[in-house]
Amino acid sequence: MRRLGLRTGIRWKISFAIAAVGALIATALSLVVHNAARVSMLESAREVQMERVQFISRSAEITKKPPLWAKLNDPDLPQELRDKARSGRRGSFVQEHRNAAPEVWAAVPLGNGQILSVHTSFTMNANMMKDLDQALIAGSLAVVVAGSALGVLIGGQISRRLRKAAAAAGKVAQGNTDVRVREAVGGVVRDETDDLARAVDAMAAALQQRLEAERRVTADIAHELRTPVTGLLTAAELLPPGRPTELVRDRAQAMRVLVEDVLEVARLDGASERAELQEIALGEFVARRVRTLMPDATVRIVADEIVATDPRRLERILGNLLANAARYGKPPVEVDVEGRVVRVRDHGPGFPEALLREGPSRFRTGSSDRAGVGHGLGLTIAAGQARVLGARLTFRNVAAPGGVERQGASAGAVAVLWLPEHAPTSTGSFPVIQLP
Repeated sequence: MRRLGLRTGIRWKISFAIAAVGALIATALSLVVHNAARVSMLESAREVQMERVQFISRSAEITKKPPLWAKLNDPDLPQELRDKARSGRRGSFVQEHRNAAPEVWAAVPLGNGQILSVHTSFTMNANMMKDLDQALIAGSLAVVVAGSALGVLIGGQISRRLRKAAAAAGKVAQGNTDVRVREAVGGVVRDETDDLARAVDAMAAALQQRLEAERRVTADIAHELRTPVTGLLTAAELLPPGRPTELVRDRAQAMRVLVEDVLEVARLDGASERAELQEIALGEFVARRVRTLMPDATVRIVADEIVATDPRRLERILGNLLANAARYGKPPVEVDVEGRVVRVRDHGPGFPEALLREGPSRFRTGSSDRAGVGHGLGLTIAAGQARVLGARLTFRNVAAPGGVERQGASAGAVAVLWLPEHAPTSTGSFPVIQLP
């Protein structure tokens, strides 16, 4: 079961990470600065109050008439400060309030057993703390915004390099062996992207060498088999008439067809084939070829169109599709032409799931329902010739009546050839467009 996930770019991931780290650091520093400033201001206020109460206590008239901002035996004096003064010690105290500014107290004991105290609100300092907090918040927001912008720039550069690498790797996967991922990435700064690009280039080169070696071996084997197979066919013609002679001729002919198919696949894999273009009426061309190749097939021309293509390769594709339908499908076989699209349908068990999922592959014929005989080269050659024409060849099954979707419930197989609007150039063919 395929898991669904949220797709995000590396640019935004890096930006979010930098912004988150910047926010954490700014918050921590703001808290530290806030607490340090508050403690410093409170200590300064306590020292001022202590100096004030000590200065007042030195007055001779203090016991008779204290100043307005000082009180004797103030009933609101905090109990902790009152106990300290009764023990003969002077001190200060900060009294916190839930919804108001804190108050700073200072008290000294007098010789006659009385306590002189002063207190003031922390309002001015509280306003200063409020201004400081606003400045810290603004600075934190600036740090987060700057960090996000920096993350977007850094992440954007990395994202562009990775996208270039992915695009170059995609071209390599489509068969363009001249593309180098490292050259496509470019840039002066060396980072892990360059290591990845070099690794992909090395892997592509190794795979290309291996595929080329296998292609050469296949082509050499098939080429070497042509001579003995031709001799075998010639010798079979000299045998006296009879059932054994017919069997020998039939098997020799089948071997010759197989050798020719293998050689054709090797040539297509070598990407050296070029289309010889001609302008033809597609509907008329298909109808004429189908009548020759499979007279029992039904041809329907919905819309005819003049196309520039290679008639020989188009006939090869059409012949292989019809042969596949005749061998593995069931009649009736229907061929529809609609503009630049050619559809070949049979009413058999349908294409194997592996072919629908991965495309045609040589020497793999899929399920026994459609592939009891054969070598899997017919559709492989058809797909290769379609690439030379710059076209694409797709395969699907027709659902059984009632919409039942289970193996064996198909109502037929459909192969669709999509010819390009613009013909391939003489320097090579268009890459095949992979459909989802």
